[in-house]
Amino acid sequence: MLSFYIKKPETSSTTQLCFDGYDYSSFTLTVLYVATSYIFHNHFFLTFWFLAHKTNARLLFMNCRFGRAPVQTRLSCIAKLNSIYVVANIGDKKPCNISTVGCPEDGHFYYNTAVVFDSDGRLVARYHKYNLFSFEGQFNVPPEPEMVTFETPFGKFGIFICFDILFYKPAAALVVDHQVDTILYPTGWLNILPHFTAIEIHSAWAMGMGINLLAANLHNTSMRMTGSGIFSPETLGPYNYNMDTEHGHLILSELSAHPRNSSTFFIHNWSLYANSIAQYSPGPNVFRGHLFSDEFTFTELTEPQGNYTLCQKNLCCHLTYTGMEKITDEVYVLGVFDGLHEIEGQYYLQICTLLKCLNTDIKSCGEPVETASTKFKSFSLSGNFSTSFVFPEVLLNKVHLATGMFQVLPDGRLTSGDSISQKPLLSATLFGRWYDKDPVAHDDTIFPDSKGCP
Repeated sequence: MLSFYIKKPETSSTTQLCFDGYDYSSFTLTVLYVATSYIFHNHFFLTFWFLAHKTNARLLFMNCRFGRAPVQTRLSCIAKLNSIYVVANIGDKKPCNISTVGCPEDGHFYYNTAVVFDSDGRLVARYHKYNLFSFEGQFNVPPEPEMVTFETPFGKFGIFICFDILFYKPAAALVVDHQVDTILYPTGWLNILPHFTAIEIHSAWAMGMGINLLAANLHNTSMRMTGSGIFSPETLGPYNYNMDTEHGHLILSELSAHPRNSSTFFIHNWSLYANSIAQYSPGPNVFRGHLFSDEFTFTELTEPQGNYTLCQKNLCCHLTYTGMEKITDEVYVLGVFDGLHEIEGQYYLQICTLLKCLNTDIKSCGEPVETASTKFKSFSLSGNFSTSFVFPEVLLNKVHLATGMFQVLPDGRLTSGDSISQKPLLSATLFGRWYDKDPVAHDDTIFPDSKGCP
């Protein structure tokens, strides 16, 4: 379970945020605290699961005074007595007429839900998760994706949960269509290397969308769930990623607001550079391989420096690199994928990636890798993406983010900084989501072999 705290200094336009991470083997209630005037020091760690019915008409009721549900009453009182906002990830039980199409036999819908209590203890917002993942067979899919926002003294906030982050609605739509400043994001994210670790994809989403993302992940190492952070377009963290302990970690950060109507909001032209240059050679060793069940096209990097262009369907990826201090038993490749991902959900991806293979067998390229010894003096990665939703990822040895070691240029290039040569590289990736190519119908199929939200 994770708890967030936010403080807005009276003389500053920034906010301070921190949270604790705690794991539990059973049900977990994820709580986010947003302090309007001071940091809240008395930590409440809530570990119970609760389903309660609240109608839309009661969204502004003061539960601390009149509540009948013990969990919501306690959350409301925490918010009111400490003048803070509280966001909790719980369950919601809604009655339905069993004669209605889709109504379960017990006459109730059950939703994975995030609720928000303001500093007066009032229930001011509620979100029902739309994009369910594998282990959520106990929950129902709401009829339409909900765009839930709420105003605070320090900006406009939006909410979604876990697997939602990979889809246009509600995640990208909250930013593009509803102009939120910050996303509050409870999740139970199962880490999948090389591109789907929590800190990697969540920090990349914040950078690509130009928004703050407060990500509260479960911490359960037996399920490969770890990695929470406070991410913004400017900074990759602070964050906590630790597979060696079950203990939580307190994080504190100061963030700037990112109002969507501000002239400071920055949009990259992801294909500008890639469309402006002549293609390089694909290299002498081009081959196919699988990464998270997607068939990538790879080319091996065989020289200490080089220029490569590699294409698949409509996407061509360009890589320029220098000073690869290659260890003899390590293999690096440039990879490209342009297609529909169909494992544990269906969503269209365009990916350019520089990554380390598991071993010297090229068939291992795309397998999860956590350690590396090879360093690069510099690299530049770009692609002629068909989508404007591209998320930059750079991952270092032992699954660390490359904080301050790379930048994304206005023309869409992911380029390394001078300090990148000091750290062994696991992968550098431009992770594109082409939402318009997703299957049209919402698929609420449950995939029984999975244990968490990737």
